[in-house]
Amino acid sequence: MEEKLQLSPDSFEALPKANTADNEKIAAPSLTFAQDVWMRLKKNKGAVISLFVIIIMMVIAFGSTPFINNDTLVKSQPQYANLPAKIPGLDAINGFNGKIKQGGVWVDAYAQNNVPKDKAFWLGTDYLGRSLAQRIIYGTKISLIVALVATFFDLTIGVTYGIISGWKGGKVDNVMQRIIEVISSVPNLVIVVLMLVALSPGMKSIILAIAISSWTTMARMIRAETLSLKTQEYVLAARTLGESPAKIAWKHLVPNLSSIIIIQTMYTIPSAIFFEAFLSFIGIGISAPETSLGVLLNEGQKNFQFLPYQMWYPAIVLCILMIAFNLLGDGLRDAFDPKTRR
Repeated sequence: MEEKLQLSPDSFEALPKANTADNEKIAAPSLTFAQDVWMRLKKNKGAVISLFVIIIMMVIAFGSTPFINNDTLVKSQPQYANLPAKIPGLDAINGFNGKIKQGGVWVDAYAQNNVPKDKAFWLGTDYLGRSLAQRIIYGTKISLIVALVATFFDLTIGVTYGIISGWKGGKVDNVMQRIIEVISSVPNLVIVVLMLVALSPGMKSIILAIAISSWTTMARMIRAETLSLKTQEYVLAARTLGESPAKIAWKHLVPNLSSIIIIQTMYTIPSAIFFEAFLSFIGIGISAPETSLGVLLNEGQKNFQFLPYQMWYPAIVLCILMIAFNLLGDGLRDAFDPKTRR
């Protein structure tokens, strides 16, 4: 027979107060949702570096407005045409000391053109003697403006349209989604060409093309999430208490949709930047003498065989912008929803 386990009264004595206090103590600090997202984002070094790169490029692009204007960008100086990059202090590095390779020999292009010794173009000049550095900075500003415009339409039209479609449901949702399908079926390039029929090439035609078609992806994502959120208990409780749909959307839906809105915006921005650069490159976007990264790529590829730097520098800036926004978007996605991390 099994022996019965007998417990003495001493086994039921309470623990000392010092131990019970430690057992009830919560070690982790209390964090808000935003603080938790920031902590996860900081662990992603690529996203943090990309964030600082974007901030620096925006400060340089928009902070240079008082010093770079249309007169300095359009004014040609033939005596300084096709000069290579010259950065003070880098005299020992060919390609950044004002020398260019001709016939297999490095030649001082600045001395050949009788350029004053105190004058240096950090990224060289184009075929009209205009500073490439100034034109690239201004072109970056144009690309960021296009990106901000795309973001504006995403946040206004896309988010509003998606919430209304998902909230109403039924026939209203069906009609609104068919409208989105019609808009999405028309290529952006066709929309731009139609805009050129009514308007001249430039920022207006690009902005109108973005206004017509850029918000559809955001609207679809917001609509899908709204369909899920409107059946949650807190939304049903708000409807029972008599709150208006607009107040429910602002107080309950938008905060819960913030992660999708921010992440999708980060992917919209590089798409808009590339869209503008592509249109300008093929000659139906911003046209000379105005400048953008696409215009600079178009001008640089004409002399690429002999003066490759005229195309490489704007191409590098465009790549940095695209990569930085994509890496930041990936980091924000993982920070808002750790379950999506691969």
